[in-house]
Amino acid sequence: MTAERIRAAYEEARATAGPAITIVAATKYVSVEDMALLVAAGVEVVGENRAQDLERKHAVYGDAFRWHFIGHLQSNKAKVVDRICELVHSLDSESSARRLTIPALLEVNLTGEESKSGVPPEGIARFVELYRGIRGLMTMPPLAVDPEASRPWFRRLRTLAEEHGLAELSMGTSQDWRVAVEEGATYIRLGSTLFAG
Repeated sequence: MTAERIRAAYEEARATAGPAITIVAATKYVSVEDMALLVAAGVEVVGENRAQDLERKHAVYGDAFRWHFIGHLQSNKAKVVDRICELVHSLDSESSARRLTIPALLEVNLTGEESKSGVPPEGIARFVELYRGIRGLMTMPPLAVDPEASRPWFRRLRTLAEEHGLAELSMGTSQDWRVAVEEGATYIRLGSTLFAG
């Protein structure tokens, strides 16, 4: 992993996705030291999965990035996330919603898989009413080899967002982000696309 390689992948993704889409570099597996490569590569927005890693990385890199939280948000970690991040992609509990003051995207479990976080589609309206900070929706489709398998899930999420008057959509990761862009994503979360090699 070099800054040049990350920059090339990042610029290619930006050119393909277009200026209306925010690329969030998913830094779950990036060490504190290697975050320096992202600075050198010109990455603007990073997404962290764990509050403790978020704190450690932010302590070193602070204003070098805009910080997003993309992992499961425990309500007892909401204060940390609130202090550091500009956006949460993964809100899915009322207790966390009550503790947040920053904007959030509501994570929706479209598949009903018990292993996945998120509220069921029928729970969206209640959250939108409860927490005025909800700007949009996020989902994780079932893992699939073919990126096209994600398309129906992304399309469904876009429809749900439209039904509830929400503008933002966080959907698409390294394996299926191009499909997500075609289906209306406003945020894509990229890890291995940027850091492989």
